[in-house]
Amino acid sequence: MASVGAAASLGLPLSRGFISVKSGQLPPKQHVTCSASCSASGKWKRDYTSVMIVPTGVGASIGGYAGDALPVVRALSSVVDCLISHPNVLNAAMLYWSIPNVLYVEGYALDRFAEGLWALQPVHQNKVGLILDGGIEEALRIRHLQVADATRASLGLPVLEYTVTDTPLEVERWINPVTGQSTGRIKHPNSLLRAAETLINRSNIDAIAVVGRFPDDDVDDSDDYRQGMGVDDIAGVEAVISHMVVKELQIPCAHAPASLPLPLSTSLSPKSAAEEIGYTFLPCVLAGLSKAPQYVLNKSKAAVNGCICVDDVDSVILPLDACGGDGTLAFARRRKKPLVIVVEENETVLNDTPDKLGIEALKVSNYWEAIGVVAAHKAGVHPDALRRDRIKNIKHTPILAANGHSFSGVMSSL
Repeated sequence: MASVGAAASLGLPLSRGFISVKSGQLPPKQHVTCSASCSASGKWKRDYTSVMIVPTGVGASIGGYAGDALPVVRALSSVVDCLISHPNVLNAAMLYWSIPNVLYVEGYALDRFAEGLWALQPVHQNKVGLILDGGIEEALRIRHLQVADATRASLGLPVLEYTVTDTPLEVERWINPVTGQSTGRIKHPNSLLRAAETLINRSNIDAIAVVGRFPDDDVDDSDDYRQGMGVDDIAGVEAVISHMVVKELQIPCAHAPASLPLPLSTSLSPKSAAEEIGYTFLPCVLAGLSKAPQYVLNKSKAAVNGCICVDDVDSVILPLDACGGDGTLAFARRRKKPLVIVVEENETVLNDTPDKLGIEALKVSNYWEAIGVVAAHKAGVHPDALRRDRIKNIKHTPILAANGHSFSGVMSSL
């Protein structure tokens, strides 16, 4: 990483979390891996990198609840060398699973990565700062501070310092009546950004966890979600909050909502149960941020030593009807396109299919098949070769002569 002084001498912009480079000013890119182990196969070919996306707040059948896509991540990560995903997929409230070769990347940053504007720099450890909404009651605030202390003592996480916003954020949420997605806003965004800048300037932290005070759920309004149906009505505004911090400060960020516990339910979907077993959703956020990659700006598109760039991505896996996001469209438009795999079984409230958007994609029925396709792709085997009667006779493409007429046949040697 270039020093501040070196960056200044080159006339490069100085911005928290950014490293700008110019071609020829860094050593050539070396072999980089985010895998925990160095396999023998890695000596002969580069690492295989996948991206798994499940959009936030769209009622995804798998990944639309309390970390219910995490089993897919665990299985997929055992097949690839590096897996990039985002908090909606990896967070499970009080539960989490540490996977060495999985990169925890906030959604706004993932979109910029897919566009080739940002690169990802894996880390050993981040110093994490905690922001608590000034609207959180004292008892609930103490619960969240106890969680932070527990992760420091029991997991050894570097959660260094916390601050409280100078004004209650006043979180609002709603379901978009047109799209069916959850969304929302905070009334005092500048209060959040002031708190974040205070932590950055005072403690030199590397990542920020935010806890916003959410309106308490009406039992009837949350009943569908607790039964594993419908849309998570808090997820959309959670994304709004983290996007804001990442966009303005270019630092890893994730959000955990604070609200009073709902009454005990004797009929609860396992998909939603992770949110019912404690007082906060903060543990998974702190664990994820502690090893989240840093974001690196690379305007010149030059390779950054030690970083993962969009051209390193080999495959992207997401729901069939959720292909309209900025990140997915960016992956699909690249000259060097990754294999896009869309999963039929993971239905959402969206209707953004590859056919409607002109995206070349491989359609599979479920994540079992998706993982099999990824394994074949990594091995250099065409996935159709694993299916009955899928391989047809090779096609003939005639050569066009200079006069525009096609030429067919074998040229004799002169």
